[in-house]
Amino acid sequence: MKTFAFRLTPGQDLKLEILAFIRARELHAATLLTCVGSLTRASLRLADREDASLVEGPFEIVSLVGTASAAGGAHLHLAISDGDGRTLGGHLMEGSLIHTTAEIVIGELAEVEFRRAPDPATGYDELKVIPRKPAK
Repeated sequence: MKTFAFRLTPGQDLKLEILAFIRARELHAATLLTCVGSLTRASLRLADREDASLVEGPFEIVSLVGTASAAGGAHLHLAISDGDGRTLGGHLMEGSLIHTTAEIVIGELAEVEFRRAPDPATGYDELKVIPRKPAK
């Protein structure tokens, strides 16, 4: 696995910046290894909801996990906590803005490629893991 580390700064959009990083490096099978930091607001699609919910912070990022690729989109879940330790989580959506920082480490799996394709059983575009030929 090849790893990448970078930091986001105040005002940047967490999801947009992660996707831009992955696209710029043409990563075929990226996984979020860790992310710590804080948000001024978070945009989350909560369980079994169609639309995003926007919540105002500040919040600590307590977890960010998921899969992504330059060509195959992303499936990212974020958990945040407020000043009282209450935690909320869901699908990370655009509009989650960095408060002070976000320190992110991404890994890329060399032997596979992540794609998304409609799955009739779920009604969503789901992950397809495709074997990749080794680079020469």
